[in-house]
Amino acid sequence: MEQAYSVERSRTVQTRLVLPPDTNHMQTIFGGKVLSYIDEIAALSAMKHSNSVVVTASIDSVDFLSSATVGDALSLEAYVTSTGRTSMEVYVKVYSTNLLNSIKTLTTESILTMVAVDEDGQPKPVPKVVPQSEEEERLFKTAPLRKEHRKNRASIL
Repeated sequence: MEQAYSVERSRTVQTRLVLPPDTNHMQTIFGGKVLSYIDEIAALSAMKHSNSVVVTASIDSVDFLSSATVGDALSLEAYVTSTGRTSMEVYVKVYSTNLLNSIKTLTTESILTMVAVDEDGQPKPVPKVVPQSEEEERLFKTAPLRKEHRKNRASIL
């Protein structure tokens, strides 16, 4: 029987404070800083799912929907949405919360592909994932379309 874990196993949450060195001249966080946070939490999520070291294979999509400013709290949530033989698709969403008025805003959504590797850096098999919520089920069911898009994109580069 093939090993499978619920999405909950990989769910990872982090909170970060937006500080002045993280921002541009408009006092909004640099997109690259957010990307760094996204890559880190996606790796943590994939490692929890696979019990393995992972590498980032691709950042498939990043949608910056709104900005976060100095003093906001960034809440990042990530989980594995689907798996291949050695790869894991990880969904990350980022919210900013103004801590003075408690207004919470979705700022960024991203999908990354992480690959589990062994001690020699070679890809290794990962467990399947079992979605539970409506959002998890939607992402799981649409994962083959995103995988096909990644393959097609790679063939034209």
